Amino acid sequence: MKKINVLFVCMGNICRSPTAEGVFAKLLKDRQLETAFMIDSAGTHAFHAGKPADLRSQQAALERGIDLSQLRARKVIMGDFEDFDYLLAMDEHNFETMMQACPSPYQHKIKYFLDYAPHVKVREVPDPYYGGPFGFQDVLDLIEAASEGFLQSLEASGHLDKSIKL
Repeated sequence: MKKINVLFVCMGNICRSPTAEGVFAKLLKDRQLETAFMIDSAGTHAFHAGKPADLRSQQAALERGIDLSQLRARKVIMGDFEDFDYLLAMDEHNFETMMQACPSPYQHKIKYFLDYAPHVKVREVPDPYYGGPFGFQDVLDLIEAASEGFLQSLEASGHLDKSIKL
C-alpha cells in the first residue's frame, strides 16, 4: 500500500506544526486510516531542534485528547520536498521560505494548510508563542477545521481511496 506522506510546517516546530501532526494523527486514528498515511512535522528554522512541543501546546492539545509529548522538533531538510506528497505551511512566511528552498519539480506539493478550511476566512494559522492561553485554543480550532477539510479533499479527489487500495 502506498502511503500518503504529509509534512506539517511552521517556523520552529514547537507549536503549530506539532499540533497539526497530533490533531491529524488523532483524526486518522479515529477514522481507522492511520495505516494509509505517514505524517510528520518540521520547522523552516532549527531554533528548537530536538526539543519537545511547547508545554502550552501540549496542555491545550491534551485537553482535547491529543498527546504531543513524544514529538520532537526538527528542521525541514531537502529530502522532505521529494519524500512528502504534501508540505502544509501554517503561514505565508513559512510557505515562502519553503518555496525558495524547494526544487521547482516539487513546488506544487507546498500548500497553505488553511486553504483546506476556507470557511474559517483566514489563510494563516497564527503563531501562539507570544500570546496568551486562548491563542493555543484558537490554533487548535483552526487546525481541526483544516485537518477535516484536508482529509475530505483527499477523499473527494480519490487520492485516499487509491492509496488504500494499493
